[in-house]
Amino acid sequence: MVRRGIAKLVLTSVLMALIGVGGAVQARESLPMGATVALNELPPQGIETYQLIRQGGPFPYEKDGSVFGNRERLLPSAKRGFYREYTVKTPQSRNRGVRRIVCGGAATVPDACFYTADHYASFRKIVP
Repeated sequence: MVRRGIAKLVLTSVLMALIGVGGAVQARESLPMGATVALNELPPQGIETYQLIRQGGPFPYEKDGSVFGNRERLLPSAKRGFYREYTVKTPQSRNRGVRRIVCGGAATVPDACFYTADHYASFRKIVP
């Protein structure tokens, strides 16, 4: 009887994750590692943010350019301070929203930049 209850609990948890109740799990699995997005496929605000990064600013949000810790470990491993995050404006949002570009390397000539539309649950490498 106890085994059946545990089996039901495990099955229910797996099904909930698959249908979206476990949002973070679903989002992380939605894009395979190495997924890319062309710069011109970003929303207009993303293209604008990317161009500001390449120019060295000025950035509209105080936290733009702050260190991104990669705690989710979805980006390639690097020393602390390698990655920096930038806000991609979200129309009609009263705060910074969930869209970001995270770049690693030199400030205006980064080694690589990644776009997330789901607040770090998944990333796609930006290819110019």
